[in-house]
Amino acid sequence: LAFTAMADEKMSDVAAPVDNGMDVEVRERLDGLHEKLQQAKTLHSLNASQAEILYKSIIAEEWDGEEFNKIKEQAICKLGELFADLRRVDDINKLLIQIRPFFSNIPKAKTAKIVRTLIDYVAKVPGAASIQRQLCTETITWCTQEKRTFLRHRIQTKLAQMLFEGKDYVGALALVSELLKEVKKLDDKPLLVEIHLIESRTYHQIRNLAKSKAALTSARTAANAIYCPPILQAQIDTQSGTLHAEEKDYKTAYSYFYEAFEAFNSQEDPRAIISLKHMLLCKIMTNQADDVPGLIDGKNSLKYAGPDLEAMREIAAAYKLRSLESLVATQEKFKPQLAEDPVIRFHLQTLYDTLLEQNLARLVEPFSYVHIPHIASLIKLPVADVEATLSQMILDKKFNGILDQGAGALIAYQDAPENATYETVLQTIDHMGRVVDSLYTRASKLS
Repeated sequence: LAFTAMADEKMSDVAAPVDNGMDVEVRERLDGLHEKLQQAKTLHSLNASQAEILYKSIIAEEWDGEEFNKIKEQAICKLGELFADLRRVDDINKLLIQIRPFFSNIPKAKTAKIVRTLIDYVAKVPGAASIQRQLCTETITWCTQEKRTFLRHRIQTKLAQMLFEGKDYVGALALVSELLKEVKKLDDKPLLVEIHLIESRTYHQIRNLAKSKAALTSARTAANAIYCPPILQAQIDTQSGTLHAEEKDYKTAYSYFYEAFEAFNSQEDPRAIISLKHMLLCKIMTNQADDVPGLIDGKNSLKYAGPDLEAMREIAAAYKLRSLESLVATQEKFKPQLAEDPVIRFHLQTLYDTLLEQNLARLVEPFSYVHIPHIASLIKLPVADVEATLSQMILDKKFNGILDQGAGALIAYQDAPENATYETVLQTIDHMGRVVDSLYTRASKLS
């Protein structure tokens, strides 16, 4: 036994230097790759072609090991970012195909992260939406062939989001419906939250508010069962605020938008300014336009100063003045900031209709008979628009009168004083009927 122990000790003494030598060699190689990656990052914005060569040389390395895989992952993502900066979308597609063998060496979650990152880089290139959708479709096909269900579900979710943004609502709903059947069986709650959110937004855009609220409720239920990241929770709050605003519950909508703004702002997400604009819109719609300048000049809002917030400031000023002309002028002046947001566009139309009715009611109040072209000249709007609005006001019983289309005039009637006699007679008849019914019941018992 003593001899065996001595022999083992000698063998270990001989083997140790060899292992140490291998460790040194591995360490030197990894340090070399780290240095090359840092050099490429430095040259990223200074010399793109040289940075590209360095990134590609790292990606071309054939080796295995956790630390090496991390270096290679960084090189792949940085090369994809470089191609996006140079607007070389086809090269991103080629890179995604080239690195597929590498995916067998890393966990499926990291594979999904790399693929989604590269697809997101394509979205940064203007006019590349169709290429991005094609890239998603090709990746889904590859995932199906390789039986990578985890990644396929996430790319399909990304594709559904892109179809929604491209206003292909039918395609988005079809894909979401297919996804929900599969994902519910797997009980993948984080992905379920994302899918239900897309479903809710899509139904909202096609004005099916009942199904939109149902999908949002499902998203909240799934989110309550897991840890929900701040950004995802902010997206849920944003959608909740949007649906409450649809129901004219602007106070509740404001609280949701505020929560979303706080989360986006803390994460330095660019969507924070959208939530801030929606907050300001809610203040205007609740007749609190005086609060808008204070919110815009607040500490948290100062870094978002720009045309978006100036547009909301001028909308608030126009609302305070009850000036349709100022409201229309502001919408034309800040068209990109106001018209491109569907929520603001919809509610500004509601605000416009409200102000138009208020202004028309004020203008026709002194008249019992007035020509519509005269009212149109006073309010500085087309005759057809004024006539259509007056007609709707009469139908909604907001104005007591009729339109004489032959003469092109509005005839106003005085509001008749309320006569309580009719209501009193109806109540009396109702009470007498109950008395007769009661007497009949008692008489039936006597007989």
